[in-house]
Amino acid sequence: MKSNEKKKIISIICPVYNEKDCIPIFYKRLTDVINPLKDKYEIQILFLNNSSTDNTLEIILALREKDQSVEVLTYSRNFGYQASVLTGIKKARGEAIVVIDVDCEDPPEMIPQFIEKWQAGYDIVYGIRNKRDEWQGLIWTRKMFYRLLKSLADTDIILDMAEFSLFTTKIRDIIVNNRNTFPFIRADIGYAGFKRYGIEYDRQHRVSGKTKYNLWGMVLFGAGGILSVSTAPMRLAVYFFPLVVLINLILLVLDSLLITNGLYFRLLVTFNLLYIISLISVFGLYIARIYKNGIGRPVTIIDWNRSHFNGDKKE
Repeated sequence: MKSNEKKKIISIICPVYNEKDCIPIFYKRLTDVINPLKDKYEIQILFLNNSSTDNTLEIILALREKDQSVEVLTYSRNFGYQASVLTGIKKARGEAIVVIDVDCEDPPEMIPQFIEKWQAGYDIVYGIRNKRDEWQGLIWTRKMFYRLLKSLADTDIILDMAEFSLFTTKIRDIIVNNRNTFPFIRADIGYAGFKRYGIEYDRQHRVSGKTKYNLWGMVLFGAGGILSVSTAPMRLAVYFFPLVVLINLILLVLDSLLITNGLYFRLLVTFNLLYIISLISVFGLYIARIYKNGIGRPVTIIDWNRSHFNGDKKE
């Protein structure tokens, strides 16, 4: 690299919530792989503190005292993983942006491979998870969900991908311009298109602590994901309408031909009530999403008094 040539910036954004034990281990592994790259690139390490209640922030600030490439955005409350990442993507300064968790289940040692493929001309480089340290039933359920989601989605979904990835500012701009109040980053990356490359790997053991995810959270995330990327639940009402009419006709004919004391008529009424209730429920969910999007509240609120950030401080 020529001495007068400006270094490209790589932003590494790391969402954290009560990860005091993971951060030092992650930082050591991360710096071991990025320090050799600093002759060629300027590195921004941006922690996204989702209002942790332990001393996560203090640990990050201690790292910042000896490494000014470390920055931190602290949110006014816990806005959730996806919203946290979206704000970090928006604030990142890099020409390339890496998203990685600090629990080291996604290994920092893969980042140089991501950068190599970026330099080769790919706009998106992402990890393809082969194996996970989880109950097999949960792994199977997750795989089936994303294959179902891909079949229902109005746009492309990249299978077996999470947020562990590198992408360019071109992709970043597409993601942050989405006005959805329920960010679904992996779906937005798939929607963007452009040139992408997947690297297979086995997910590693968490280096410390317990995962913040639970079954209920996964269910809510899955439901929100479907609402974000698919209109299929609403279109199903149209697709099933001919079948509904046919069932109504059959039940009416049976009720008129057979002496059953109105059994088939009661079945008809019950069937139609269930159909109408299901329609109202589905459309209600979409209307609620439209309402939230229409209000336009920010997905996160940054507490600048507890943040240490070298870039633009506009919300």
